[in-house]
Amino acid sequence: MPKEVPSIIAGPIVRHCDTSQINFWIVTTMPSAFDCRVFLGKRDSAKELCIFNETLSVQPTEPEKSQLQQIRVGDRAYINLITLRSSQGFPENELLEYELNAVCEGSTFSVSELTKLLYNNQSRPSLVIKPKIDKLLHGSCRKPHFNSDDALVQVDNLLKGNDFSADNRPSMLIMSGDQIYADDVAGPMLFAIHQVIELLGLYDESWEDSELLNSQELFTHHYCYYQRDRILPSHTTQSFLFGEKVHPIFTSVNHKNHLVSLSELLAMYFLTWSPELWEQVTLDNPPKSMSSLFIDKYHHELTDIKNFVKGLYEVRRTLAHIPVYMIFDDHDVTDDWNLTRGWEEAAYTNLFSKQIIGNALIGYWLCQGWGNAPEKFPALVEATTKSMSLYQNEQINIDDENIGNNERLALIDTYFDWEQWNYNLATEPKIVVLDTRTQRWRSESRANKPSGLMDWETLSDFQQELIKEPSVIVVSAAPIYGVKLIETVQRIFTFFGKPLTVDAENWMAHSGTANVILNIFRNPKTPPNFIILSGDVHYSFVYEVSHRFRKSSAKILQVTSSGIKNRFPDGLLNVLEKLNKVLYATYSPLNWFTKRRSMKIRVRKPDIDDDKHLYNGSGIGVLTLKSNDEVITQLITSSGKTINFDKYDQGTD
Repeated sequence: MPKEVPSIIAGPIVRHCDTSQINFWIVTTMPSAFDCRVFLGKRDSAKELCIFNETLSVQPTEPEKSQLQQIRVGDRAYINLITLRSSQGFPENELLEYELNAVCEGSTFSVSELTKLLYNNQSRPSLVIKPKIDKLLHGSCRKPHFNSDDALVQVDNLLKGNDFSADNRPSMLIMSGDQIYADDVAGPMLFAIHQVIELLGLYDESWEDSELLNSQELFTHHYCYYQRDRILPSHTTQSFLFGEKVHPIFTSVNHKNHLVSLSELLAMYFLTWSPELWEQVTLDNPPKSMSSLFIDKYHHELTDIKNFVKGLYEVRRTLAHIPVYMIFDDHDVTDDWNLTRGWEEAAYTNLFSKQIIGNALIGYWLCQGWGNAPEKFPALVEATTKSMSLYQNEQINIDDENIGNNERLALIDTYFDWEQWNYNLATEPKIVVLDTRTQRWRSESRANKPSGLMDWETLSDFQQELIKEPSVIVVSAAPIYGVKLIETVQRIFTFFGKPLTVDAENWMAHSGTANVILNIFRNPKTPPNFIILSGDVHYSFVYEVSHRFRKSSAKILQVTSSGIKNRFPDGLLNVLEKLNKVLYATYSPLNWFTKRRSMKIRVRKPDIDDDKHLYNGSGIGVLTLKSNDEVITQLITSSGKTINFDKYDQGTD
């Protein structure tokens, strides 16, 4: 390898923070103890609030104690979640500086020494705990090889420009889905992933129901690059008219480099969050096993990947200075994940596809979900640590299927049985983050009919979280109120049995889910003020929603920000938007055929174009809550321009 592997290879990322705890996610190449200190004020006059200098603990500790949880995922890869606590509690709305040192084999490595981690005039990284939300950032859909700049870099510019004052610092960054694209990977990214797997010794695994025995066979296979659709699992259906027909289980349009092994998922996360490992890989010459048919495509994608890598120092600095919260959507696992009952039946009865999906869910928890609400996951910490320990010190050979496969499948079952991916934040307003992927309302009438995004039980639990709250911020990966014409197109394709073709995934696609969620908004016991943060669709828009025929009802503001590094095809979106404005204008009779006919929608238009309701381009959403209940909605584009959604269109409904 070109260079010695650094001790810290990803992070630190500031995760869940409140007055009782501060959490950091960090990846090291050696088993580490950590020396962590939190200070109130700057170095010369700082008051030390918390000291933590302890070794590994994977067992739950008493609530008042700090804790290091460390899971080994390779010969030279350790994922760490550090929870800091202070006996007097951490102050709100104050600038807190921190020192975070990894102690590895007698040597100390300070995160402050990482290249470009500190802003000008800083000697330590800092954060602010702001439970009363006056400003937050949000976005989704960050595809590394998409041809645009990375909007997360603009968050770095925002923090830098605000001069680090506690008053100006946003409360948090919420990433509402598709933080990675496991099903849509560029060739150069996949090549980098494989070099990182070798560099870190990320663990191999073996498979059943596959022509490939294990991950090493995949990495050297002539179908490994741009041809994985030939080796991904499929299922067979029987029809009286058409006989036997073979269908692919993984339906993503761009699945030819679909990630398969857990090692690939973990390497992708490390490469997505931090720049260090990119300095250890070489990409100018494609892998030798790659077919010559894809050389041009590889070099075309390489340009976009190199552009992505340039911004990673700023991205890592951003994530080290602001609390970050995440939730999965489909591409974090695979496109059309749990879209229909038929898809689930095919995917989870095939051991190979089940393991691919399970690996993605394990990767999500280790690199995203764990830090959202650390106190919820002692069972997953124990199960994952136990499973990973079998691969250490050559305790098993990966070809021993009886041990390796059984243990990995048992771990995957543990993850599939987990029902607490959703979480709440005790902020003001309260934040409720929804799991719209694993608790589906499955259709009983047809196997290929879209499932509801949440079933009756989870929607009932959701409603209980809202009772007596004066206002609430709901995070839903997909918009609850979408563009009506697009939902109609999805409904037509669903009618003809082709929901996967148009990704027919919206809240209105399933009548049970649609009726319950709309009734929740109408219920007098639920908050009078809702803000919905969403993404997924690769364009941004803002709706104000009110109820018809009622003297009082919830005021709903939905802010959709997507994508951070992605966008919808321009020409197609222009056509759909124009048709939607004509067909679903205020007095159009077509409105009475939608499930939202009892609601009135007012559009906040972007200030860059009087004719547009939707903004199509990479960006990060900015939500500012004023004391007079005014909510300012903005988008900072990947090029740094601020777009205000403050104009109103009187002709929409």
